[in-house]
Amino acid sequence: MMKTAVTDAATLSVAPMMDWTDRHCRVFHRMMSRCALLYTEMVTAPAIIHGDRSRLLDYDAREHPLALQLGGSDPAELESATRIAGDWGYDEINLNVGCPSDRVQSGCFGAVLMKTPDLVAECVSRMIAVSPVEVTVKCRIGVDDQVPEDVLPAFLDKMRRAGIRRVTIHARKAWLQGLSPRENRDIPPLDYPLVHRMKQDFPDLHLSINGGIADSDSVRDHLHVMDGVMVGRAAYHQPWDMLGQADRLWGDAPPFDSADRVALAMRPYILGHLATGGRLHQITRHMLGLFHGMPGARGWKRTLSEGASKGGIEVYDAALQQVTQLAA
Repeated sequence: MMKTAVTDAATLSVAPMMDWTDRHCRVFHRMMSRCALLYTEMVTAPAIIHGDRSRLLDYDAREHPLALQLGGSDPAELESATRIAGDWGYDEINLNVGCPSDRVQSGCFGAVLMKTPDLVAECVSRMIAVSPVEVTVKCRIGVDDQVPEDVLPAFLDKMRRAGIRRVTIHARKAWLQGLSPRENRDIPPLDYPLVHRMKQDFPDLHLSINGGIADSDSVRDHLHVMDGVMVGRAAYHQPWDMLGQADRLWGDAPPFDSADRVALAMRPYILGHLATGGRLHQITRHMLGLFHGMPGARGWKRTLSEGASKGGIEVYDAALQQVTQLAA
């Protein structure tokens, strides 16, 4: 398995999460980890082809290493979107074969593609042919009545034959009928042992595990078996807990030694955003969990929740004072 800078970063990654991992969220997460691989929200191939490309694809250079996640099921559209996105300088382009949302299903992409692995193979083959960077896949262990023990190894083998060398596996089935997207993140049981076996069966692939990983100890435990771990909601709701010491996984010192220093480091970025007409809430909505479990966390969260939609930097400073006063 060839080691590259982006595969090294994939030792720990933050999952693509719709409505959450926008550019402001990613800058915030990057403050806590120089090393972890960050992902955009999923962007559909038709949106890139026909939409406002700058709005969809622009990002801050400090976000690297950064992967773009694409959604789609039409090989020609995915090829075009990959070619277009190549000009933006992402470190990786990822195909979503895992999202169970209704709007994704209606477009015949996301987790429903687990039912058509030949189509996925054609999609990724055409993406690889035009991409200047590595193309990867994020998938589930199966959908609906599929038997994961049969479906997942066959899917991985097909991806490998199509040229894929790195896959992130969400260790749950997706039930496309009967469960909401929210329920699909919790109700189907996790099958970590199956995903661990895939690493044994496909030693040449770089495999990351995703789903229900909620603390740093669990990350380290999975890394004894897997090449990488992808964290989602825990990184969003408890960012300091999950990312504050993450760079030690690479043998590096973390950028900051406390959550309040991260908050202070975000202040110039926030001022720049406000100076261009942006709203405080657009950034701080991603930061509410920064002081999770610490003294003053409730005041920080309440001050931002109540004031950030209308106020400016004075609201941010007042929120930070809720934490630093108690820490003093």
